[in-house]
Amino acid sequence: MRYVAFLRAINVGGRVVKMDRLREIFTGIGLQNVETLIASGNVLFSAEEAPASILEERIEIAIEKALPFGSVPFLRTGREMSEITARQVFSPAEAESSHAVYAGFLKRPLTPAEAAKVEAFSGGNDEFRVAGREIHWLCRERSPKSISWPGKLEKSLKITATFRNISTAREITARLCG
Repeated sequence: MRYVAFLRAINVGGRVVKMDRLREIFTGIGLQNVETLIASGNVLFSAEEAPASILEERIEIAIEKALPFGSVPFLRTGREMSEITARQVFSPAEAESSHAVYAGFLKRPLTPAEAAKVEAFSGGNDEFRVAGREIHWLCRERSPKSISWPGKLEKSLKITATFRNISTAREITARLCG
């Protein structure tokens, strides 16, 4: 089974790690065919089919032991990534006219009340839509200018997430499924 681990807060805010080191950590816990894409904590690998929560826990523990900081992993299978990147949560015209579209990865689906809270952050430069275990974010201007930078969402909901540009998510999907 092929997976991607989206690692939160890698190579931002002084939390620097070389991709070679990440590959060593993953292979060190018995994961195979490990590769990284972009130096932002995207690790593709193969493993025996197991509940994602068990793999996430193994990865999180290995990172905490190997690095001076931890990182929360968010796992998705190739099939899940195909579904995520195929979603048309924003119209093609909206997406084309925006600065960027991001997918935010969560550990669990949001409750209807949490999803409503996320979508209430929409307005001005930002539009948010929740689908499955993802928050889709259309950012009309560069993200630092956004009034709803993802940290605000996390704080408000008391959840942890990590965001990737949809172009990166599509490239990962192609590698996982290609």
